[in-house]
Amino acid sequence: MYDTLPLETSPLYNKYTDAARMDPDRVKVSPSTDGAVPGLISDRLRELDGGAYVLQVGTHLSAVSIPDSMRSAGVKITSVSRAVSEHPDLVRAALESSRSGEDRFTALNNAAFNTGVFVHVPRGVALDEPIHIVTALSGDGVSVISRNIISAGDGSRATVVQELYGGSAGQAYLELLNASVGGGAHLDVTTLQMLDENSYNFSTRRTDMAADSGTNWYLGLFGSQLSRYRIGYHLNGSGASANDSEVVFGSGSQSFDLHSELVHNSPATEGRITEKSILRGRSRSLFKGMIRINENAAKSNSYLSGRSILLGREAKSDAIPGLEILTNDVKATHSASVAQMDEEQIFYLMSRCLSRAGAERTIVEGFLEPLSRRMSTQIRAWIAHLIESKWEGRALSINTDQELRKFVEVEETRYNENAEIEQHYKYRR
Repeated sequence: MYDTLPLETSPLYNKYTDAARMDPDRVKVSPSTDGAVPGLISDRLRELDGGAYVLQVGTHLSAVSIPDSMRSAGVKITSVSRAVSEHPDLVRAALESSRSGEDRFTALNNAAFNTGVFVHVPRGVALDEPIHIVTALSGDGVSVISRNIISAGDGSRATVVQELYGGSAGQAYLELLNASVGGGAHLDVTTLQMLDENSYNFSTRRTDMAADSGTNWYLGLFGSQLSRYRIGYHLNGSGASANDSEVVFGSGSQSFDLHSELVHNSPATEGRITEKSILRGRSRSLFKGMIRINENAAKSNSYLSGRSILLGREAKSDAIPGLEILTNDVKATHSASVAQMDEEQIFYLMSRCLSRAGAERTIVEGFLEPLSRRMSTQIRAWIAHLIESKWEGRALSINTDQELRKFVEVEETRYNENAEIEQHYKYRR
C-alpha cells in the first residue's frame, strides 16, 4: 500500500509538498538499534529524575520512571509491545482507528513500526505533574518508526510532554500517534521537535474525543530537514472541545509540511487550530487545514488559521485552508496570511535604538503574542528558549537551568496583568 499510494492523497497539494525530499533508499530501518544514551540528553534526564518519564533511545525504552503516587493510582507507562498483552482492548482500539489507505506514511508506520510508547491514565485520575516522553534517535544512524498511544479515561486529567532529540543525515523519526480522550476528561499534550537539521520527521496523529472532553495540543517544530505532520481531531461526543496551537521556526533550507483538520461528528462541539510560522533563509512551510462539520454536528463552532512571517526574500510559505460544512446552524471560519516583515515597523523600532536584528526579534515576539497567551508559563518559556537558540545558532534543547528560569520569570511578569495593576494602586480602602 505504501508503494501504491501517492505522496499526497489530494492533487491540490501535489505542487506544494516537499515530502519527496526524504529519499527512502537512504533511510535505514532495523528491528533493533543502538541503545546507548546520547550525551546531549544526560543533563535533561538528571532534571527529570524522580518525576514521571519514559526514555526512548532508538527502538529501546531505556528507562521508565513512575512516581509511587501515580503507580498507586493505576497510571501505566510502558512499551507498546507490553501493552498488547496487558491492555489489549485499548491497544486494539487505537490500532483499528488508524486506516492505512488514507496516507502512504500511515501505511508504512502500521506495517513496519519497531518501537512505541503506551501511556494510560485511568478513569477519574487527575495528575498534577506532567508525564515526559523523551525520545532520542540512536547514534548508529538507524531510523525509528514509533507507534505511540495515549489514553485518558473518563473524567481524568493529564499532561504529556514529548521531546524529540538527536539524528544525523538521512536518519528519520517516523511516528504514528493515537490519543483517546474519554468522556469529561482533559488531556494536554506538548511536542517539542528539536531533531538535528539533517534528519527527517514524519508524524501522523489522530485524537478521538468523547462527550464533554477537552484537549490542548501544542506543537513546536524547530529541527529536522523536513517535518511532515498530519494531524486530525475527531470530535465524536457532544460538547467536546479541541484547541491546537502550532509554532514553526525555520532557517537554512528547512521545510515544514503541516496538514491539520477538525472533524465535527456530534452537535455543540468546538475546535480551534492556530498555526504560526517564522521563516528565515531559504526555509519554507506549507499549511493545509480543513474544517469538516458533518450532518449530525449542528451548533458546532470551529476556527482555523495559518499565518506566516518571512524574514528573507528567499523564504516561502503557502497556506491552503478549507471548509466542508454539511449541516446548518454552525459557526465556521478560516483565515490565512503570508507576508514579509514590514520595513516601516523595522524602521520605527530602529529609531528607538534597536538594531535591525533586535527589531526583527521584537516583531516576531509580537507576532507570537496572541498564540502565547493560551499557553502555560512553562510552555511559553520553552518556546521562547528554543526561539532564542535558533536566533543564536545554538544546539536545541530544553532544561530547567538558570537560563530557562530567566525566561520563566519574564513570562510570569508579562502575563500577570492583575499583579501589575495591584502595584499601581495609590489609594486603598
